[in-house]
Amino acid sequence: MATPPPPRPHAGLRRMAALNPRAPHRVASPLELLFDLVFVVAVSQASSTLHELIVEGHVGQGVLAYLMVFFSVWWAWMNFTWFASAYDTDDWLYRVMTIAQMGGVLVLAAGVHEAMVSFDYTIVTLGYVIMRLAMVGQWLRLAISDPASRATGLRFAAGYGLVQLLWLVRLLADDSVQFWTFFVLMAAELCVPVWAEFRHRTPWHPHHISERFGLFTLILLGESLLASTNAMIDALSEGEHVAELLWLSASGIVITAAIWWIYFAREPVDRLRRPLDGFTFGYRHYVVFAAVGAVSSGVEVEIDAVSGHAAISGETAGLALTLPLAIFLLAVWHVLLRRAVSRGVTVIVLIATALIAASGLLPVGEYAVAALLMAGVVAAVEVDAARRPSQM
Repeated sequence: MATPPPPRPHAGLRRMAALNPRAPHRVASPLELLFDLVFVVAVSQASSTLHELIVEGHVGQGVLAYLMVFFSVWWAWMNFTWFASAYDTDDWLYRVMTIAQMGGVLVLAAGVHEAMVSFDYTIVTLGYVIMRLAMVGQWLRLAISDPASRATGLRFAAGYGLVQLLWLVRLLADDSVQFWTFFVLMAAELCVPVWAEFRHRTPWHPHHISERFGLFTLILLGESLLASTNAMIDALSEGEHVAELLWLSASGIVITAAIWWIYFAREPVDRLRRPLDGFTFGYRHYVVFAAVGAVSSGVEVEIDAVSGHAAISGETAGLALTLPLAIFLLAVWHVLLRRAVSRGVTVIVLIATALIAASGLLPVGEYAVAALLMAGVVAAVEVDAARRPSQM
């Protein structure tokens, strides 16, 4: 008996249903790549404002505000990524709703500076809610289109829709209430997927998810390369502190390359074998991504410190670079390398993490020491891979 042809799209729309999580050659779509580019703007704003606050001496405020703003960027990106991995139809309505999310990202990016400097979260919240309501629309469309996913889609839509209403209501409160309720609503956002997928898991594609997270890491590394380039430009244009700035630029390039090398040293898809792995892999990446984004800010802080334009001590400037770098190394070991490298490499990583963090207290050359230690970790990981090729 002949197989009936698939139904023709109605008004150019395809039926939204679960994609095959084992389909071969699943890669990021051009729309997803465009979506990532919009996030470059938001990440850049958060990183540059963190740099600004640190050099002005507002270190605690800068770090806390950065972590709060970065949550909204990371969470919106990750939710879209997981949804696209499971239900991407790539028809005109899906594209329009994705572009609406991109518009929300741009609104959010426009409010990042005021949010971090003045703790005025009005614009950031509006941009965030635009993104999230577009995502609610996607889940509702799934619930209408696919009976098998209806319960899950409705749970996601109801959960996220309620939280977005609370984000808007929060703007009516005073500053202190807004501050503390941020963490309550952040926890609520994180709990929605756990509740929504309690009975039915979304069928994300492990290789697709692995590639998407790798691409976002590359976006963050681009910020670090830009910071290193700025150091070189400052050295050539001002004609002062040339040797130090060139050393800083070279160290920044080595650090960026080492971050890339270590992150991609083992295949991330190996950490995505079970349905529950999606939660641990995705949620723990907040630390990885936030740390990488802060490294570029640390390089910029070091530029100002070397040039004499920072109102902070040399130790504070050094720690602005070395602490996020140490946090990245520890986080990436925990998320990606812990079960894929030998105990010897684990010991080297943990020792290097402590030494990198402490190197920020050195009176001079802390960035060069951090770069050498990162290069040493790369060498250790590569030697371990050569001895155990089956792990690659």
